[in-house]
Amino acid sequence: MNRRDFFKISTSSIVFTSSQSIFAANEKHYDEYIRDSLSFEYEEISKYVKSQFSLSHKECEMFSKDILNKKPVIARCHDKELLQSISIKLKKSQRLVGYGNFNLLSFDDLLYIGRNYSKIGKFSKDELDYIENIFYTQATEYGFYGKKVTYKLSDKITKKETIKIPHTGHYLYKGEPVDMYKRLRKEIGPSIILTSGVRSVVKQLDLFLYKANKLNGNYSKAAHSLAPPGYSFHGISDFDVGKLGLGYKNFTSSFSKTKEYADLQKLGYISIRYPKNNPFGVRFEPWHIKV
Repeated sequence: MNRRDFFKISTSSIVFTSSQSIFAANEKHYDEYIRDSLSFEYEEISKYVKSQFSLSHKECEMFSKDILNKKPVIARCHDKELLQSISIKLKKSQRLVGYGNFNLLSFDDLLYIGRNYSKIGKFSKDELDYIENIFYTQATEYGFYGKKVTYKLSDKITKKETIKIPHTGHYLYKGEPVDMYKRLRKEIGPSIILTSGVRSVVKQLDLFLYKANKLNGNYSKAAHSLAPPGYSFHGISDFDVGKLGLGYKNFTSSFSKTKEYADLQKLGYISIRYPKNNPFGVRFEPWHIKV
């Protein structure tokens, strides 16, 4: 059994007790973060869980209470040092290969870069174990209840599967994602732009760790804003759009107040992956197009 198989956790099972982890919940944090972020009543959560996982009434009740009462996952002091060192190496790797290419970078490519470029440095065993633990830990531990869509840390996205969208630095998968984006541009106009497309496991790992680092190691709060690596639909289909000139505000509620967003809502073939009051533990993302 290799290391990746050893750490892999099946997403088909539901675990009601805390698994052993390098993370520890901070005992001082008994706030109602998860309850507030879900914005769902207990009965509504129960109905959702039961429909998704075919649980018995008793199991459903236990799982729903687990959602409402789960403590936030916060990295320990030593783990925060690993979190920071990995984040630095990821950012250096992005600068080396370029912003656009980093979106497609595989984990094996990342390790190759670390071994062969002294300015980045080889990933240590502790760093590799930490990355694998993050990837193979069930996202429900963080309070994220979306579906896992990428199952192996070593999964690759090839350039031949994608098309680079000019003037964006981003790629889209060939087929429906590209067709949908072109249709949006045609019907809404050039003021709507691609702000994020295909993301490899490495790219999502970079975003997730960077966010957690900014939040002082609070992975639960990070998962409220970003899907943990392996759980992002950017890895298989979805993309983000925004208003030309709006900048970083395209990833805030400001985008929902634009004409571009209003026009999106008028198109019958468009759905938002994470609407208001969604049951996944994710904030409202009006920019995230579901493919």
